[in-house]
Amino acid sequence: MVRKEDTVRLISAEGYEFVIEREAALVSNTLKNMLTSTGSFTETQLGEVRFPEISAPILEKVCQYFYWSLQFASGKETEFHIDPEMTLELMMAANYLHT
Repeated sequence: MVRKEDTVRLISAEGYEFVIEREAALVSNTLKNMLTSTGSFTETQLGEVRFPEISAPILEKVCQYFYWSLQFASGKETEFHIDPEMTLELMMAANYLHT
């Protein structure tokens, strides 16, 4: 069972919430900085990050990428499929998230 403190909630522009393991979220340098910074930042205290510029379908694909990246780093080499129509938005999200 995954404990609440071991998860992070990522919230899309439309308000959809994606609850993922903290380890997966830390694949992103931006999220790592937000979630591990000292001080009283909302993201650190609540374990949630809002993305007013990232749509739910794109954020879902980003979450899938985080898990894929963890598997790839552990030696499991599989393809990560991206639909062509998502490419531009995914590139912009990846640039923001430093992934």
